[in-house]
Amino acid sequence: MVQLGRRALEAPGEAREDLWIIVELAKRLGLSWNYSHPREVFNEMRSCMDSIKGITWERLERDSSVTYPCENEGDPGQPVVFQTHFPTATGRAKFVPADLIGAAERPDRDYPMVLITGRQLEHWHTGAITRRSGVLDAIEPEPVASLHPLDLAALGAKPGELVTVESRRGKIALYARADDGTPRGAVFIPFCYYEAAANELTNPALDPFGKIPEFKYCAVRVTKGGQRPGDPGYGKGRTLGELYG
Repeated sequence: MVQLGRRALEAPGEAREDLWIIVELAKRLGLSWNYSHPREVFNEMRSCMDSIKGITWERLERDSSVTYPCENEGDPGQPVVFQTHFPTATGRAKFVPADLIGAAERPDRDYPMVLITGRQLEHWHTGAITRRSGVLDAIEPEPVASLHPLDLAALGAKPGELVTVESRRGKIALYARADDGTPRGAVFIPFCYYEAAANELTNPALDPFGKIPEFKYCAVRVTKGGQRPGDPGYGKGRTLGELYG
């Protein structure tokens, strides 16, 4: 869907909208950009993207969203991309086999589990916006580590108890959650909680082709118990470097 995001609040203080910031950066780099409204950017995109050429700004304002692709004005849009052909000279797609490359860090005796990080339904990315919402934060107020119930039982921990997840780069303590959907041997942690930052654990190693960090896979160990920032006695006997990296 191509969706129109509507302003909910006026920007506070001297805050500026993204479009204003980008245009000002461009001007200071010597570009003669003079966009004054998002519709001007969208219309320029329509002029060079056949897939959205049929979606007008006025239609988005009226309908809020339009199914993509939509090549002609008034068309309902195609619910399936590439229904009859692909945008190639022959109209056919090319399938290329890909070899599986193992992760840079695999589970072993010392770190026997796999860490998977991701989002929650309620909180987006770092939670910088969604955790300001009282309704959303009331639903998911605390950092959790989701484990298969059998893995949780093997640790001797119960749902709601603190567990410590540790990798070769750091460790965090957060609340355990039993989740049948989490595979055995894996632990899932959302990365939206600064008080239990998942990226303290993740592996920054880059894959050889895409140069993408392996933030979605690394080896960890999970133990029952732990201390969170703010807990009585947290950091006792640890140096500032150990506490704050």
